[in-house]
Amino acid sequence: MSEKKEFKPYIPAEKITPELTVTSIIMGILLAVIFGAANAYLGLRVGMTVSASIPAAVIAMGVIRVIMRKNSILESNVVQTIGSAGESLAAGAIFTLPALFIWANEGLMKKPGILEITLIALLGGLLGVFFMVPLRNALIVREHGVLPYPEGKACSEVLLAGEEGGANASTVFAGMGFAAFFKFIIDGLKIVPGEVSLEGTTKTYPGAIGTQIYPAVMSVGYICGPRISSYMFAGGLLSWAVLIPMIVIFGAELILYPGTETIGTLFAEGGTGAIWGTYVRYIGAGALAAGGIISLFKSLPLIVRTFRDAMKGMVGGSKASTLRTEQDMNIKFVLLAILVLTLAVWLVPAIPVSFVGAVIVVLFGFFFATVSSRMVGLVGSSNNPVSGMAIATLLIATLILKLTGDTGAHGMQAAIAIGSIICIVAAIAGDTSQDLKTGYLLGATPKKQQIGEIIGVVAAALAIGATLYLLDGAWGFGSEELGAPQATLMKMVIEGIMGGNLPWGLILIGVCIAIVAEIVGIPVLPFAIGVYLPVQLNACIMVGGLVRLFFDKMKESDKKKGIINDGILFCSGMIAGEGLVGILLAVLAVFNVGAVLDLSGVLNLPAWASNIGSLVVFGLVVLSLLKFTIWKKNKAKK
Repeated sequence: MSEKKEFKPYIPAEKITPELTVTSIIMGILLAVIFGAANAYLGLRVGMTVSASIPAAVIAMGVIRVIMRKNSILESNVVQTIGSAGESLAAGAIFTLPALFIWANEGLMKKPGILEITLIALLGGLLGVFFMVPLRNALIVREHGVLPYPEGKACSEVLLAGEEGGANASTVFAGMGFAAFFKFIIDGLKIVPGEVSLEGTTKTYPGAIGTQIYPAVMSVGYICGPRISSYMFAGGLLSWAVLIPMIVIFGAELILYPGTETIGTLFAEGGTGAIWGTYVRYIGAGALAAGGIISLFKSLPLIVRTFRDAMKGMVGGSKASTLRTEQDMNIKFVLLAILVLTLAVWLVPAIPVSFVGAVIVVLFGFFFATVSSRMVGLVGSSNNPVSGMAIATLLIATLILKLTGDTGAHGMQAAIAIGSIICIVAAIAGDTSQDLKTGYLLGATPKKQQIGEIIGVVAAALAIGATLYLLDGAWGFGSEELGAPQATLMKMVIEGIMGGNLPWGLILIGVCIAIVAEIVGIPVLPFAIGVYLPVQLNACIMVGGLVRLFFDKMKESDKKKGIINDGILFCSGMIAGEGLVGILLAVLAVFNVGAVLDLSGVLNLPAWASNIGSLVVFGLVVLSLLKFTIWKKNKAKK
């Protein structure tokens, strides 16, 4: 008997329970918008996002089971399905679309309209969902027991542990509240600086070290764990404690492109930050691009095998089943929808993509949707090389556009639009496959989940344009507040191919650094992200990683597992809470209200006192995490 027939989901196929209800749709849409906006803010700051499936599931369980007193696990599953789509769409969008804003701020083109952003996000998200429909049977059902889909399985376990839903939901909401409070203190009232830094001011050793004190950044380190955090921190140390000092010490009297004055003068006027922005940022971009491509090439055998197996599974697919748990969306409708969406990519005036670009979108989109689904099934969403796929697409698409004569501002816009749609397709396909795995284990109706994904995509797409405009209007992409590292990298790739005006020497240094990291066995992408980002941000991530390491080193017990899980939920809440306050502060900045709240000039503290205050606040951030993990478990035990 096949493994598919042997498997019995939690809710049997013959049992009908509420799923796609008004409650689940409204809650899912709210979470899609909230986690989408929060992850957009986070990704533009640190270059990476975190999955929203588990916190969304916990909140759903807390509201539906505890507050509404409904025993409806499949309804909660639909909430997390819709909610997680917002985070995935935001991740794909912020990796690429801010490049258009940066070019506009440089005077190369007009800013993209909200309609253009919305349509790009919507088309990419819908294509990602529809591409996954025919792949579900091949990857989720037939490969059950082979592809673990770690996030999907973990989310199902959270939903099955429904009796703890209220306590877990309170942990997420507590994280949101604490982070909102700290964020408002740091960036709203500005009572203390958001960063503590020690910087060399002479040529003896012009390096820098320090840390940011933001709850969301620290939470990224906790969720990613000590290994990934340490790789990022090591990359930051290489940039700020090795490369910057070497550039200043050996090149003080030189004028090197893209700089326009001597390195010594640049350092005297702007410190280590000026050297990073002028030179080291390009080295980091080279390392990040090489890291994405290396990750993609390492996955090539898996990619080829995945695509071949998926095609076989589709060709030899089973006949339509009458079982509730095997009902997908109608395949004829899906194929028609893909055709209409592809034509829309080509024909809608707001999207600057030609017929050739539309063909690239559908071919690369389906290919990378398949790859993304298989990759997250094996190694999880966090290790899915979406940026590598986007870089590969941009390289090929930009070359094709240049060869066909589509150059200049229009060609650059077209390349970003193509890359954005592919990036969103890959991100949504990976998220959809994890959600469908959760539903497969629980006994959900696939068709209703697929409809839920579409609802989440539409809600997030309608919100992402306003979110990007708001953040750009408040601080500007590529600024110190919102570095937009991935989008800046995509911008550099396109500029390099279209115009050839990049400092290729610096970029090739970064490429070689990535190759060295790969040779010595260091995971390239987190290390390269560390090289690219400021060391102060990496240090804050490292603090979260150290807290997680402390928990990981505890003796094995059920209590240890509960503490670690509580920490993940609390940190997920902190990311959401800080992101939401960040959006609120952006609104205040746009309307020039933020200056009224600023108390930094009133307090007028000396630098040493401000630094101590920042460290105290950061200590309270860490203590709040300990409060809702170790102390909470000890109190519950008593």
